[in-house]
Amino acid sequence: MALSVFLACCGVIGSAYSAVPATTADGFAVPQPGHRFTFPRDHGSHPEFKIEWWYLTGHLYAQPAGASGDKAVARRFGFQATFFRQAGPRETTPVKAEFGTAHLFLAHMALVDERTGKFIHQERLNREGWDAAADTATLAVRNGNWSLRLADPADATATPTLLLAGGVHAEAAFTLTLRPTKPLVVFGENSVSRKGADVTAASYYLTFPRLAVSGDLTLQTEAAPETLSVTGEAWMDHEISSSQLSGGQVGWDWLSVQFTDGRELMLYQLRLRNGTADPASTLTWIDPAGRTQRAPFTFEVIDRWTSPATGATYPSRVRVTTTDPATQATTAFTVEPLVRAQELPGTLGGVPYWEGACRVRDASGREVGSAYLELTGYAKELKL
Repeated sequence: MALSVFLACCGVIGSAYSAVPATTADGFAVPQPGHRFTFPRDHGSHPEFKIEWWYLTGHLYAQPAGASGDKAVARRFGFQATFFRQAGPRETTPVKAEFGTAHLFLAHMALVDERTGKFIHQERLNREGWDAAADTATLAVRNGNWSLRLADPADATATPTLLLAGGVHAEAAFTLTLRPTKPLVVFGENSVSRKGADVTAASYYLTFPRLAVSGDLTLQTEAAPETLSVTGEAWMDHEISSSQLSGGQVGWDWLSVQFTDGRELMLYQLRLRNGTADPASTLTWIDPAGRTQRAPFTFEVIDRWTSPATGATYPSRVRVTTTDPATQATTAFTVEPLVRAQELPGTLGGVPYWEGACRVRDASGREVGSAYLELTGYAKELKL
């Protein structure tokens, strides 16, 4: 999902139609059933849609000398890197790109250090032009010196190598290479991921569910900068939409899990104002070959954390119960944060939300995976 601040700023409202329209009431494209994706074009930007984001989260491990890949002794980090594009109002007269009125670009970066418990983050908001842009022919998006691009801009495969450059103020910087280890996943039905009853409340939802990561992480210390060689795994979403939510939805709980058995799981629970979950809420399993299967689920909060900065109370430890498609048996797992305080205050967008690195445990308490959890609408209701 990954657009908590951006949607609130955009004022996106879905409208009810008896069939899927080609455009929204304000003239932006609507995801169409049966759409066929082509690459590298569909890795790039889609300015005919109002909202778009490229969202990366992952777990990084820095090995001490002689450890040789043993995660048990590695220093563990979680990272988030998100690039947003939002189109401005449709203009009757073309506007030159250098004036930056056609699109706004928001970006978030965050890093959490499990060893120290330190969580750092940064936001940027720039108009389109010299300091922010997104290519329409391939994946090449930037915001200042933060960037996400294909290693080979002409790579027409669905699983190209990605290059990410980011950081958090002067406190951290990273350059990462990300290589998909399984096929690209298109979530939803017939190319469209529905987010509510309104037919325009939908997206094209493309995901790399497991990326092998390698690169460098530089941390600023009191003595001198410390550069760590890191490896790990990441998840990447690319969503394209013009009206992501339906009326009455006040926030969501989104979760991505990478299990140690080679499978993944994604769920989003869309919370309604009356406290129930919207029927469009979805859990999807991804098997080792990249095939998807939906399953029913419950999302149970078993612990909470209150932010000293905003006063918002978020779920801090949750239990997900669902059906395992491999066995058809009921299964449950617990998601717990590496560090409880992973709230982004929404300084630029005005909407605080919690986005954090988590570990996953089975019913016996054994760690069986890594996750990222996003929680929106707890500090205040999303005003769409």
